[in-house]
Amino acid sequence: MKTQASTGSIVQTQTRNVGPVILFGPPGAGKGTQSKKLVELLGIPQISTGDILRENVASGTEWGKQAKAAMEGGNLVSDDIVCAMVADRLNKPDTRRGYILDGFPRTVAQAEWLDKLLSGKLFESTHTHVASAVPPVVISIKVDYNQLLQRLTGRRSCPTCGTIYNVFSKPPRIEGICDLEGSKLVMRQDDREEVIAGRLKAYEQQTLPLVSYYRSQGRLFEVNGDQPEKRVTEEMLSLIEHGNHL
Repeated sequence: MKTQASTGSIVQTQTRNVGPVILFGPPGAGKGTQSKKLVELLGIPQISTGDILRENVASGTEWGKQAKAAMEGGNLVSDDIVCAMVADRLNKPDTRRGYILDGFPRTVAQAEWLDKLLSGKLFESTHTHVASAVPPVVISIKVDYNQLLQRLTGRRSCPTCGTIYNVFSKPPRIEGICDLEGSKLVMRQDDREEVIAGRLKAYEQQTLPLVSYYRSQGRLFEVNGDQPEKRVTEEMLSLIEHGNHL
């Protein structure tokens, strides 16, 4: 396991090659917030398998039809379909300098497929710019369990404008009321404590094999997500800049 603090200047250029970035983080770790920051600072896209899946279903692509049939039948979308959609997305022009993968890989089999794609060992990577000489930088955001509970159970949102608050760390001026719209704030059903415990357990069970996979390759880096948001961003930028050379 490698841990890298931010040293020297942080590169915030939108012209340099970044390469693939894989982010891990449990619900409430701030992965979404940090992804948006990295997209803004590095000028590379965030690629979400959820977004890709919805786009293919909405567009009625062959993969989308197969995925929709699986979901309507109460089944998981197969790795073959997910990987095909990811390969197609990675071939878009906006990924040439790099990209952030969100929600992929979810299994060791998907991680192995991605490694083969990036190394040019799969058919679809031989006819595209997907193949990359730079292996992915894999970053895991670690947050104390009690801190995660506080972040999630304290989260409230405005149903009108979507502004997010936290009753512990970022409360509205008037309890339970949005500062901007005056609307009554709501709590997501899956942010209730009894639901969160199950979500965190499921995440750990799902992610542990992937963490072990990348750790065994010496490619897993950890960032302390309990730090101030800006500090987390700086450390992640430093890892992305230097991670493949450590």
